[in-house]
Order: sequence, then structure tokens, then C-alpha cells
Amino acid sequence: MQNQSEEIVKRKTALITGGSRGIGRGIALALAEAGYEIMITHYQDDVAADQTAEEIAHLSGWVCTVREGDLRDAKEAERTVAEAIQVMGHIDVLINNAGIGMYSSITELPLEHLDFTMQLNFRAPMLLMREASKQMIEAGRGGNIINIISTHAERAYPGDAVYGGLKAALKRATESVALDLSPYGIRVNCIAPGGILVREREPLHDHVGATIPLGRIGVPEDIGQAALWLVSEHASYITGITIRIDGGLILPGMPEDGEASWGYRKVRPFRVN
Repeated sequence: MQNQSEEIVKRKTALITGGSRGIGRGIALALAEAGYEIMITHYQDDVAADQTAEEIAHLSGWVCTVREGDLRDAKEAERTVAEAIQVMGHIDVLINNAGIGMYSSITELPLEHLDFTMQLNFRAPMLLMREASKQMIEAGRGGNIINIISTHAERAYPGDAVYGGLKAALKRATESVALDLSPYGIRVNCIAPGGILVREREPLHDHVGATIPLGRIGVPEDIGQAALWLVSEHASYITGITIRIDGGLILPGMPEDGEASWGYRKVRPFRVN
């Protein structure tokens, strides 16, 4: 009985929203390989979620709990955290990854577009942080929260006022939450992906990759390994920051060579004649 209690205390756990595919899946697999017990959430993505859960269980040795739910519902944050506590006993890591990209010129902005994005991309992470942090404080184990934002939080694009604006808001909110929770040993940070392959590879992805300074498009594993490091003791003195993971995508700024692109341009090698 004592050995079982010790095992529960030592076991690391993670709640990952939007964990069925893409970046969420990449983070889940990285944490699973490090031995975390994991619960993932999804919305109307049963097949992919079940497949990811099987992979997680194989890597971690722990059953992966899958929860289907619509995080636009404010009560769903409470229900999600409650189930995570019921199943895993405690939450060491919260990854707020679930979100959607919806784009529109401000002159044509639909109200439903605005409400949908605000509820899922900003309100849901805030409510999940509220619920999870209360549990982390009560458990007295410290903890980590990572909000997945985007390079759109740092660079403006046409039609991007809502998505980019809310990602910027979540980045700023993260900084305040980091201060709120630092007395309890809970670290709160952001990861800002850019140019990440989250669907099946197509020729367009290789074309985009060639325009990125590091010469390739990113993959979910890139984000997963960064998240694993950020929640580890190796990053124990880090809170309230944003780590941009985009291969240098947004560094060059606007194109200078006349190409009709926004935010990046192909970097040509320097030649001495």
C-alpha cells in the first residue's frame, strides 16, 4: 500500500486540450515518452483521439483518458478539470492547445466568428487555468501551465484581427497569471508556433518550408520537445515568457524582393564575386 502511495506521489500527469492531432498530439507523445500519465480532450474527432490515446498508452505505460467536449461551453472547463482530477488524482501540467483559426476582414466580420473564436481561443484557456491552478495549489505540488499561442500574436496579417488579437491577449494574460501563481511554485509560459505541419504533407508545405530561414517546415515533434523541456526542472527558473518556434519565419519581416507574401521572404545565400 505504501509503495502504491509513493507511486502516486511521484507520478507526473498532464491535461492536454486539443490533443487528438497536430500540435496537441505532438506534445502528448513527447510527455508520454517521458512517463507522464495523460488525459487529452478533443471535439468531434473520435477516431484520431482513440488512435492517439493508444500511442500515448504504449509510450507512457499509463492508460490515456480521452474526453470529448466543446470548450466553448464555460462549464466544460470545470467538468474537464474535475474529470482529470478524478482519473489521475492531480494535475502537474496543463497544456492549453485547443483552438481554431478563423479569418475575416474587419468590414465583413461575422458575429458568430468573433464569438466562436473568443470563447474557444481565449475564454476557455483562462477558465482552464483558473480551475487547474486551484487544484495545483491545493495539491501543493507546484505545476506548469503552457498556453499554445502563435507567431500571429507578434505579427499582424490581413484578416487576422480576431485570431491574432486573441493570441496576443492570451500571451499578455499569461504574464499576469505567471505572477499570480509564482508564489505557489506554478510556472506559466507560452509557446508560439509558426509554420508547423499539422495536416497531411502536400507540395505546398515544401514550398513554404523553402521560404523559412531554417529551410524546412516545422513538425509537431518540434513543439513537443520544447514543451517537454519547458515543464522540466531544466527550465525551473523560467516563467511568464513566450518561446517562439518557427524556424525564423517572422524574423525577416515584410518581403523586400517584390514577392506577394506576408511576413516572410526567401533568404538567398550570400555570394562573393
